[in-house]
Amino acid sequence: MRKILGSLALLVTLGAPAACRLDSPRGTAPRTDPCTLALVPHSGEAKLDREIARVQEEARRGPNSARALERLGWLFVGKARTTYDPGYYKLAEQCADCIEARTPKSPEALLLRGHVLDNLHRFKEAEIVARRLVNVRGSAFDHGLLGDALMEQGRLREAAAAYQLMLDLRPGLQAYSRAAHLRWLQGDLAGALKLQRMAAAAGTPRDTESLAWAYVRLAHYELEAGDLKAAARACEAALAFEPDYAPALLARGRVLLAGRETPAAVEALARAATLNPLPEYQWTLAEALHSAGRDGEARGIERELEARGASSDPRTYALFLATRRRAPELALRLAEEELRARADVFTLDALAWASAAAGRLDQAQARIEQALGCGTVDARLFYHAGVIARAAGRIEEARRWFEKAAAREQTLLPSEREQLTQQIAVL
Repeated sequence: MRKILGSLALLVTLGAPAACRLDSPRGTAPRTDPCTLALVPHSGEAKLDREIARVQEEARRGPNSARALERLGWLFVGKARTTYDPGYYKLAEQCADCIEARTPKSPEALLLRGHVLDNLHRFKEAEIVARRLVNVRGSAFDHGLLGDALMEQGRLREAAAAYQLMLDLRPGLQAYSRAAHLRWLQGDLAGALKLQRMAAAAGTPRDTESLAWAYVRLAHYELEAGDLKAAARACEAALAFEPDYAPALLARGRVLLAGRETPAAVEALARAATLNPLPEYQWTLAEALHSAGRDGEARGIERELEARGASSDPRTYALFLATRRRAPELALRLAEEELRARADVFTLDALAWASAAAGRLDQAQARIEQALGCGTVDARLFYHAGVIARAAGRIEEARRWFEKAAAREQTLLPSEREQLTQQIAVL
């Protein structure tokens, strides 16, 4: 296939130790047999629940139990993605353990395990698994897993090479979406839009969750481009495939906020945060509530965010704290800890922003320069760069970053837009 990823500037690569494992700690009772755990009868009336129960029965009684166990593991991954319950990743891991117990060194089990590790943000471990897979099998999805693990560690040149091999072997929704994200990370919004439209067109109604996610990503790029109508259409397409899909509701809320349609944004974001109460969802809802003059409700949502944010999504929570100028040392610690697991542009930005909030301007400047070195075009990144430059007395540089942020202000949260306007007015 024609090379479509293009050249990527390599970010500074920072090492990351292996994260804590899901296995039982030493000294505790022995682990239950993984096959037993994977096949504990599953209940539920949703289509996915019924399919899990059917495949479990097939794994218990069918002649090809290994294939059924592999299918079951991916169904648990899908359940984790749609319910936002990481416990299902644990069950997917048990499926991989069960397959390996019966078929040592099974590449199917390795791929399943690698995706579990990647989704749990254990990127260094996922990279090790992916490299084993690439060496022994080298399928399209093996290269995709490797690219995912490398991208999250900020190693974009290596990720691009892995994704190109995936594209060559199996062009389609999964490969096009990954290529689109890399294009966006390097500042090529037009290329990202083209590839993401190809991804959505390549999807199949048999996999509605993947199709919905492809349209959510397309909505993100359309919003970046300032086409609110196209972004709204992409959100509606996602919700047509997956009604009550939290990422699509979040995207719809962001698009409505960009259009100053605050009451409708609150409605969409409230439902999204109920379905998936992670910091990104709660923070966006709180912003919408403040914009609607419902400050008491907003503060209630923020208290919920503060109760669980450090454990559920430390990077976003660090950004929230630094933006609100609350607990700057906690924000800094969380961002520094996150950097040990992932060194992508957004973690570097979070660390720069938290460093600035904590008064560590030299560290803030070093980290924001690393983040900007990727070439990512992002309003929040530019706004942070402007604030840090202004604090360091580099007024002309600050003005340039603020102008870049203002050109894409539709992607900022309401309070960020207000602060940006104030900064520009002062300068």
